[in-house]
Amino acid sequence: MNSYYHGIYAEFLARMYMRLHGYHIICRNFVTGSGTTAGEIDFVAKKGHQLIFAEVKQRSSFSTAAYAITQAQQRRIIRGAESFIQHNPQYRKFDLRFDAILITMPFNIRHIKNAWIV
Repeated sequence: MNSYYHGIYAEFLARMYMRLHGYHIICRNFVTGSGTTAGEIDFVAKKGHQLIFAEVKQRSSFSTAAYAITQAQQRRIIRGAESFIQHNPQYRKFDLRFDAILITMPFNIRHIKNAWIV
């Protein structure tokens, strides 16, 4: 299995994990913009009055997965979140949160709430 399919599988595992923990998945792979300025969100979930923008990273260790989320990527995700809110005004009054879901294979998952703050 190549890295593309590992990523798809990791995102699937992350969404299942979130569902099992009471989150409702609103959308996945939300993309805004193009080129290097594009903001891409692996998935958007909600729980209560919180809207969660999740970034999934699968690596050989949790630390390498965490360090793979760069500040530039965080900024692109924030821009993507702003675009998502503009396209979905029903979520404007929700509290926003940016989470990281780190995965090591075969099934080790670490969910970091508020992985970065806006």
